[in-house]
Parts: sequence; structure tokens; C-alpha cells
Amino acid sequence: MAKDELPEMPDMEMDEFRLFDGRQSATAAGVQRGVCRLLAQMGYAPVTELTLATGRRVDILALGPKNEILVLEIKSSLTDYRTDAKWEEYLDFCDRFYFAVPPEFPREAIPEEVGLVVADRYGAEILREGPATPLPPARRKKLTLHAARVSARRVHRFLEPD
Repeated sequence: MAKDELPEMPDMEMDEFRLFDGRQSATAAGVQRGVCRLLAQMGYAPVTELTLATGRRVDILALGPKNEILVLEIKSSLTDYRTDAKWEEYLDFCDRFYFAVPPEFPREAIPEEVGLVVADRYGAEILREGPATPLPPARRKKLTLHAARVSARRVHRFLEPD
């Protein structure tokens, strides 16, 4: 998909997000928690398990203080990384892309041309920045509004579960 194309965002009225949905391993959940803690400390607003216009779901999309958009793909093991054929599809939906892995992950397996974050449930560290590839303004706006709407719905469902 070209970066200047503007697909429709999916209707998120039926967003399936749950705080603990059972899809993640304990390792992936720990990495997610640590990464989100780091992002919040850096002034980013992380949104987990966000469905994109393509129907793919990113592990973490983070809206930055300068309107930048990061996507982080969690890989809990080398097998998890090697069986993933979809991560390159996320590049059209962010300014920077990172893999987030646990400390014991073999870091040399991650391509040099993407960012790398190491995390556990207590925190995270960016070991390598991904290259900046700015999104077209229209896509940035659409993605930002989509993430904001999904986040607001999730907060509302948390406060008003019925």
C-alpha cells in the first residue's frame, strides 16, 4: 500500500480489546508493560492491540509529543520472530518502527534497519533507533484520530462496562 493512499479505518465500535485477553504469552505481556512504561515516561501515549485499516493489528502504536507515530512489534522468542511475515506491512503506518524483545532474545536476529527495544515487565531501553520515515499528513491525521477514538472508547468501556 502506498503511503499516500488513505484506506478507510475499520469500524472500531466492536473493538475486541480487553485488559487481559489471553492472546499473549506471559513474556509478551511483560514486554508490552515495560515498553508502555518507557513510552509514557518519554511523553508518548501508547495504544495496544490497535487494528489498522489493513485489518492487521499492531502490538503497540504510540502517539508522540511532537505528533510522531511509532509502531512497536513485540517478539517474545526467536520462533515468534521467524514465523512473522507481516511486520513490514506496519511500516506504512508509522514514522519509526521497532521490535520490542525480552532481554534473553538473540538481538543479532533483528535487522539493523529497524529499531530495537529490550524490555521486561518493569521497564525498557531503546538500544537502536529505527530510521525516521515521516508519514504523509493526511495519513498521520487519520491514524491519530483513529487511535484517539479507540482509546476513548476503551476508557469509556472501562468506566462503564455495562
